[in-house]
Amino acid sequence: MRRFGLALLLLAITGPALAQLRVVSLAPSLSEIVVELDSADLLVGVLDAGERPAAIAQVASVGRYGQLDMERLLSLKPDLLLLWPGSVGPAQRDQLQRLGLPIFVAEPHSLEQLITQIKAIAAQLGRPSRGVVRASELRKQLTELRQRYRRDTPLKVFYQVWDKPLYTVGGGQIISDALEVCGARNVFADLSLPAPQVSIEAVLQRDPQVILAGDQAQLDAWKDWPRVAAVKQGKLLLVTDKGLERPSGQMLDATAKLCELIAPDR
Repeated sequence: MRRFGLALLLLAITGPALAQLRVVSLAPSLSEIVVELDSADLLVGVLDAGERPAAIAQVASVGRYGQLDMERLLSLKPDLLLLWPGSVGPAQRDQLQRLGLPIFVAEPHSLEQLITQIKAIAAQLGRPSRGVVRASELRKQLTELRQRYRRDTPLKVFYQVWDKPLYTVGGGQIISDALEVCGARNVFADLSLPAPQVSIEAVLQRDPQVILAGDQAQLDAWKDWPRVAAVKQGKLLLVTDKGLERPSGQMLDATAKLCELIAPDR
């Protein structure tokens, strides 16, 4: 009888701990991190924005970027929300806080912060060892990139996000850190906004040695300004890998491609 009572006590203590978490990811990059941690089985809901990884193709949608379906989210009865602040509007972020649901907020401003947050997310998922292994792999890759592409005098780079109006990335945006890893410096690193609007005149004044954009027509437009160092040196470079826009583990691979694009001689 005593043994039976002890067994019931152990079941009461360990039962909830052994139950599988129900996780909702509120950003594509966070969904990607969960997949990279081999934990897609924990996801019961995701916020959509573009193509999903195959491993979560059938997971329920809780809305689209900036348009969270709160009723649908609550119906999934999540134990944990993974949140990128910019993916949900301020009013709905406040609503989520008031609901008292466990929330892990991730917004890395550097690749090192990204690696640390991936490790922390693994712990939140109850699978810390996977985070330790993944973080070690990524940190090794980051160290190798820094060593390979380091320059005493960084290249001045303008990273163009859009042309009409003209947008770039600020110094606190993780893409700025990726540029630094590649031995470059964002010419607008002094701006604090994640995606500041700038003028053509401001770009001309800062005279970048390299101009990066994701659209060839946007790059070709700079040929109207032949005195810009990047134009004179033929350094109008097309960024084809969209991985820089998704801060997950794959961003290290995307950064490696960026470094090779900027400095193929290294």
